[in-house]
Amino acid sequence: MPSEKVLQSKAALVEELAEKLKNSAAGVIVDYRGISVADDTKLRKELREAGVDYCVVKNTLLKRAAEKAGIEGFDEHLEGTTAIAISKDDIIVAPKILHKQAEALESFNIKVGYVDGKVISAEEVKQYALLPSKETLVAKLLFVLQSPMQKLAIAASEIAKKNGGETAEAAE
Repeated sequence: MPSEKVLQSKAALVEELAEKLKNSAAGVIVDYRGISVADDTKLRKELREAGVDYCVVKNTLLKRAAEKAGIEGFDEHLEGTTAIAISKDDIIVAPKILHKQAEALESFNIKVGYVDGKVISAEEVKQYALLPSKETLVAKLLFVLQSPMQKLAIAASEIAKKNGGETAEAAE
Protein backbone atom coordinates (compact mmCIF):
# COMPACT_ATOMS: atom_id res chain seq x y z
CA MET A 1 0.00 0.00 0.00
CA PRO A 2 1.42 3.42 -0.93
CA SER A 3 2.37 5.78 1.83
CA GLU A 4 0.28 8.80 2.76
CA LYS A 5 2.94 11.12 1.33
CA VAL A 6 2.82 9.40 -2.07
CA LEU A 7 -0.98 9.54 -2.12
CA GLN A 8 -0.93 13.26 -1.27
CA SER A 9 1.56 14.02 -4.05
CA LYS A 10 -0.58 12.09 -6.56
CA ALA A 11 -3.70 13.92 -5.41
CA ALA A 12 -1.88 17.23 -5.86
CA LEU A 13 -0.84 16.18 -9.39
CA VAL A 14 -4.43 15.26 -10.24
CA GLU A 15 -5.68 18.63 -8.93
CA GLU A 16 -3.05 20.55 -10.91
CA LEU A 17 -3.77 18.61 -14.10
CA ALA A 18 -7.54 19.01 -13.65
CA GLU A 19 -7.08 22.77 -13.27
CA LYS A 20 -5.00 22.90 -16.46
CA LEU A 21 -7.66 20.91 -18.31
CA LYS A 22 -10.45 23.21 -17.09
CA ASN A 23 -8.60 26.38 -18.07
CA SER A 24 -7.49 25.19 -21.50
CA ALA A 25 -8.99 25.73 -24.93
CA ALA A 26 -7.77 22.43 -26.35
CA GLY A 27 -5.48 19.48 -25.85
CA VAL A 28 -4.14 16.41 -27.58
CA ILE A 29 -3.28 13.04 -26.06
CA VAL A 30 -0.55 11.08 -27.81
CA ASP A 31 1.21 7.73 -27.65
CA TYR A 32 4.83 8.85 -27.64
CA ARG A 33 6.33 5.37 -28.00
CA GLY A 34 9.32 5.18 -30.34
CA ILE A 35 10.38 8.84 -30.16
CA SER A 36 14.09 9.40 -29.66
CA VAL A 37 15.44 11.69 -26.95
CA ALA A 38 16.61 14.19 -29.57
CA ASP A 39 13.21 14.25 -31.30
CA ASP A 40 11.43 14.51 -27.95
CA THR A 41 13.62 17.43 -26.88
CA LYS A 42 12.96 19.19 -30.20
CA LEU A 43 9.21 18.54 -29.89
CA ARG A 44 9.06 19.82 -26.31
CA LYS A 45 10.96 22.98 -27.31
CA GLU A 46 8.61 23.65 -30.23
CA LEU A 47 5.53 23.13 -28.05
CA ARG A 48 6.93 25.32 -25.25
CA GLU A 49 7.68 28.14 -27.70
CA ALA A 50 4.11 27.89 -28.99
CA GLY A 51 2.74 28.22 -25.44
CA VAL A 52 1.65 24.59 -25.09
CA ASP A 53 2.14 22.57 -21.89
CA TYR A 54 3.37 19.07 -22.71
CA CYS A 55 3.96 16.32 -20.19
CA VAL A 56 4.04 12.57 -19.82
CA VAL A 57 1.32 11.45 -17.46
CA LYS A 58 0.11 8.21 -15.94
CA ASN A 59 -3.16 7.00 -17.43
CA THR A 60 -4.93 6.67 -14.08
CA LEU A 61 -3.94 10.20 -13.03
CA LEU A 62 -5.14 11.64 -16.35
CA LYS A 63 -8.39 9.72 -16.06
CA ARG A 64 -9.06 11.15 -12.60
CA ALA A 65 -8.06 14.68 -13.67
CA ALA A 66 -10.37 14.51 -16.70
CA GLU A 67 -13.25 13.39 -14.47
CA LYS A 68 -12.61 16.33 -12.12
CA ALA A 69 -12.46 18.70 -15.11
CA GLY A 70 -15.74 17.34 -16.49
CA ILE A 71 -14.24 15.85 -19.65
CA GLU A 72 -15.67 12.43 -20.50
CA GLY A 73 -14.56 9.99 -23.17
CA PHE A 74 -10.83 9.58 -22.52
CA ASP A 75 -11.12 6.21 -20.75
CA GLU A 76 -10.95 3.97 -23.82
CA HIS A 77 -7.86 5.80 -25.11
CA LEU A 78 -5.85 5.71 -21.87
CA GLU A 79 -3.60 2.71 -22.28
CA GLY A 80 0.05 2.34 -23.11
CA THR A 81 2.36 5.33 -23.06
CA THR A 82 0.53 8.64 -22.74
CA ALA A 83 1.54 12.27 -23.00
CA ILE A 84 -0.75 15.28 -23.15
CA ALA A 85 -0.30 18.66 -24.81
CA ILE A 86 -2.51 21.40 -23.36
CA SER A 87 -3.07 24.73 -25.08
CA LYS A 88 -4.59 27.57 -23.08
CA ASP A 89 -5.64 29.83 -25.95
CA ASP A 90 -5.12 28.46 -29.45
CA ILE A 91 -7.01 25.31 -30.44
CA ILE A 92 -4.94 24.75 -33.58
CA VAL A 93 -1.31 25.00 -32.44
CA ALA A 94 -1.03 21.73 -30.45
CA PRO A 95 -2.74 19.58 -33.11
CA LYS A 96 -0.60 21.18 -35.84
CA ILE A 97 2.72 20.48 -34.09
CA LEU A 98 1.80 16.97 -32.93
CA HIS A 99 0.34 15.99 -36.31
CA LYS A 100 3.60 17.04 -37.96
CA GLN A 101 5.47 14.81 -35.47
CA ALA A 102 3.09 11.90 -36.10
CA GLU A 103 3.67 12.25 -39.85
CA ALA A 104 7.45 12.15 -39.32
CA LEU A 105 7.45 9.16 -36.95
CA GLU A 106 5.35 6.10 -37.62
CA SER A 107 5.34 4.97 -33.97
CA PHE A 108 4.25 8.38 -32.59
CA ASN A 109 0.43 8.39 -32.65
CA ILE A 110 -2.33 10.81 -31.76
CA LYS A 111 -4.83 8.99 -29.56
CA VAL A 112 -7.54 11.60 -29.00
CA GLY A 113 -8.02 15.28 -28.32
CA TYR A 114 -10.46 17.72 -26.79
CA VAL A 115 -11.72 21.20 -27.59
CA ASP A 116 -13.60 23.29 -25.03
CA GLY A 117 -14.16 20.26 -22.81
CA LYS A 118 -15.52 18.00 -25.57
CA VAL A 119 -13.55 14.94 -26.66
CA ILE A 120 -12.69 14.73 -30.36
CA SER A 121 -11.31 11.79 -32.34
CA ALA A 122 -7.80 11.50 -33.74
CA GLU A 123 -9.24 12.22 -37.20
CA GLU A 124 -10.81 15.46 -35.94
CA VAL A 125 -7.47 16.42 -34.38
CA LYS A 126 -5.94 15.92 -37.83
CA GLN A 127 -8.59 18.21 -39.35
CA TYR A 128 -7.71 20.93 -36.81
CA ALA A 129 -4.03 20.44 -37.67
CA LEU A 130 -4.72 21.04 -41.35
CA LEU A 131 -6.48 24.37 -40.73
CA PRO A 132 -4.50 27.51 -41.57
CA SER A 133 -2.96 29.44 -38.68
CA LYS A 134 -4.81 32.31 -37.03
CA GLU A 135 -2.51 34.86 -38.68
CA THR A 136 -3.21 33.39 -42.13
CA LEU A 137 -6.96 33.48 -41.55
CA VAL A 138 -6.82 37.11 -40.37
CA ALA A 139 -4.76 38.07 -43.43
CA LYS A 140 -7.28 36.39 -45.74
CA LEU A 141 -10.16 38.15 -43.99
CA LEU A 142 -8.45 41.53 -44.33
CA PHE A 143 -7.82 40.89 -48.01
CA VAL A 144 -11.49 40.01 -48.57
CA LEU A 145 -12.62 43.13 -46.71
CA GLN A 146 -10.14 45.37 -48.51
CA SER A 147 -10.79 44.00 -52.00
CA PRO A 148 -14.13 45.81 -52.70
CA MET A 149 -12.65 49.17 -51.64
CA GLN A 150 -9.64 48.58 -53.84
CA LYS A 151 -11.87 47.74 -56.82
CA LEU A 152 -13.94 50.90 -56.22
CA ALA A 153 -10.78 53.02 -56.16
CA ILE A 154 -9.57 51.45 -59.41
CA ALA A 155 -12.96 52.01 -61.07
CA ALA A 156 -13.03 55.67 -59.97
CA SER A 157 -9.50 56.12 -61.28
CA GLU A 158 -10.43 54.60 -64.64
CA ILE A 159 -13.51 56.84 -64.91
CA ALA A 160 -11.34 59.88 -64.19
CA LYS A 161 -8.87 58.83 -66.89
CA LYS A 162 -11.71 58.28 -69.37
CA ASN A 163 -13.03 61.80 -68.70
CA GLY A 164 -9.64 63.22 -69.55
CA GLY A 165 -8.43 63.55 -66.00
CA GLU A 166 -11.42 65.62 -64.89
CA THR A 167 -12.93 64.84 -61.55
CA ALA A 168 -16.68 64.74 -60.98
CA GLU A 169 -16.51 68.10 -59.14
CA ALA A 170 -14.61 69.80 -61.97
CA ALA A 171 -17.17 68.57 -64.55
CA GLU A 172 -20.00 70.35 -62.71
